[in-house]
Amino acid sequence: MTSLTAVRVRYQTIEIGNTDIHICTLRDNQQFSDPDDEALNLGICSASWPLFGVIWPSSLVLANHMLDYDIAGKRILEVGCGMALSSLLLNHRHADITATDYHPTVEYFLDKNTLLNNDKEIVFERLDWAEDNSSLGKFDIIIGSDLLYEDQHIAILADFIERHAKPTCEVIIVDPGRGRKNKLTNKMIEFGFSSDHAKPEDTAYLEQPFKGYILTFSRDGQLSIASRHCS
Repeated sequence: MTSLTAVRVRYQTIEIGNTDIHICTLRDNQQFSDPDDEALNLGICSASWPLFGVIWPSSLVLANHMLDYDIAGKRILEVGCGMALSSLLLNHRHADITATDYHPTVEYFLDKNTLLNNDKEIVFERLDWAEDNSSLGKFDIIIGSDLLYEDQHIAILADFIERHAKPTCEVIIVDPGRGRKNKLTNKMIEFGFSSDHAKPEDTAYLEQPFKGYILTFSRDGQLSIASRHCS
């Protein structure tokens, strides 16, 4: 696994409401270290290698959204977690959180940042949405931010979510405005989810206005069962 000595990093404290999350990230998105071609062999080129390792506006929006979210008794999955700011926050709130990402260096930073916050270890699995044969199981809440980079990701992501969503499940995806939210919504509706697209209420913590949306997809398995019995 990549050593921190191979890249330049920065330490910062991110205020999410009244909660401080201490985090070590790449210094910027110009860093690169893949000495054994581990990332390259996974199809991650040098230009895209650092993208996991910085804090993007969408991840700040998601973390702030999850600050007061009802997590009691809920099993939560963060998809494409990158620096896993929301997972670190939820872990700090003592949530049952599991994080996943495709990038081979994510787990190193996740473990380091969990220690920085003096919190328990976060369950992590490196996986490919398309070739998912994991034993993750199913979740009550699935979250993610800035996941829709290409059209081909939409169906793959929706299928992955469906495989790991309980019959009653909430899915929260923060999209910065890449123009694919409606296509994802259509796929989620096919899986029995209702949808809501909303602007975040307050983004004073961001340096620039946020052009994207918080996409919330909800499914009530009990309602689905009841409707089938009534039809």
